[in-house]
Amino acid sequence: MGSPRDVTALLGDWSRGNRTALNQLLPLVYAELRRVAARQLRSERADHTLQPTALVHEVFLRLVDQRAHFFGVAANVMRRILVDHARRHGATKRGEGVRCLSLDEASDVAASNGMPVLELDHALERLETIDAELARIVELRAFGGLTIEEAAHVLSVSPSTAKRDWRTAKAWLTRELGSDLRP
Repeated sequence: MGSPRDVTALLGDWSRGNRTALNQLLPLVYAELRRVAARQLRSERADHTLQPTALVHEVFLRLVDQRAHFFGVAANVMRRILVDHARRHGATKRGEGVRCLSLDEASDVAASNGMPVLELDHALERLETIDAELARIVELRAFGGLTIEEAAHVLSVSPSTAKRDWRTAKAWLTRELGSDLRP
């Protein structure tokens, strides 16, 4: 396997949108996982039917299934970090100088035409008291950058339910925050 530095660099490149990095990364990771699987299976009973390749394929399938849930957790952590950062840097009531968010460009956390992080966080706290699922879809989309389909998977709802909840949450936030929200 390539060095941990190579894998880390390729993961970084892939997360920044370099699709060829994934093509370079997968063989490195696959080979290492297959080596580990073979070592683990050597300590299993002699009549074990699972082969290293099948074990690695099962790992990949489970990791793919967990991706959306991982990003769901990451969305909540990002929200906390951004809110804490905004508070530490003396955000004013009007949000002067505060990092802004755009709900329509959910994957772009630092959009300049959005709303201050603290205002969105306070609104989400109010929305959570009314409907936690609506608040959660906003968090997943605005702070985690998840698509409707990914958010639906995390929330264990259909994509059509997630779309409806997203529209409802945006409408509520627009009413709650007034002109600060640019849907």
